Amino acid sequence: MMGGMEEQVWQPLVTVEGLPLEGGEGRFRLLETASSGLAYLIHYPAGVASPTHAHDHDSIVYVLSGRIRGAVDGVEAVLEPGDSVLHPRGVAHHVEALTDSMWVEFKSPLPERPPIA
Repeated sequence: MMGGMEEQVWQPLVTVEGLPLEGGEGRFRLLETASSGLAYLIHYPAGVASPTHAHDHDSIVYVLSGRIRGAVDGVEAVLEPGDSVLHPRGVAHHVEALTDSMWVEFKSPLPERPPIA
């Protein structure tokens, strides 16, 4: 069932895969959950970054606003609105907000434990 964005509450985002964010905290909304995966709306203020981490699922990031810099398996890139990137399961990666940034992150299969908190 689709819920209106105005009905969803932002949650503080302070850890990724159990590791603390660097440079502050972000926020997230759980958009949808299915037996095969889930989707989050994520916001990082400028300067906030995830530590280098890997996980038990694939993540596809689609940037809605701002600019983020990241690396997947040591390969760096800067992403802007309309850009996307795959964080494959088991592959080390990180992301940093160069400006206030928002993206949708799709995770599949459904993570065994909540990947962000």
